[in-house]
Amino acid sequence: MTPAFEEAIRLLRLAQRDNETFRLLKDIPQASLAAVGFHAQQSIENALKAVCVLRDIEIRRTHDLAALAELIRASGVTPAVDIDTLRLINPFAVEFRYDDELVAPITRDELDGAVSGILGWAAQCLELASGIDSVADDREQRS
Repeated sequence: MTPAFEEAIRLLRLAQRDNETFRLLKDIPQASLAAVGFHAQQSIENALKAVCVLRDIEIRRTHDLAALAELIRASGVTPAVDIDTLRLINPFAVEFRYDDELVAPITRDELDGAVSGILGWAAQCLELASGIDSVADDREQRS
């Protein structure tokens, strides 16, 4: 396994970790949308970065999901979630974490669809690149 592929797997594991937290929080009405959205945004960001690393796309330090998706699209691959939706999720990375009044640009269900779509797509990208049956299977084999 190449160092780049190992890094892509690491980033996808981070995405899955944030997805687990997102899933725990999303159906709890008392959990703030800012906190729920933050974990959704982080999950999507790491999944997109995993695909960037896999495709040897140079990425700068950014939380901008739309910019990451544009880089991937420019390499000839279309992300599973449209860029306009990713733009709606961007503010959860920083702005909404420090704002006490949140005007929700997206619902919890829409966040759920975006996270699920990007994670599934990113896992498929890694699986296709590796020739293994499942990135999750690879992780279990290394345990």
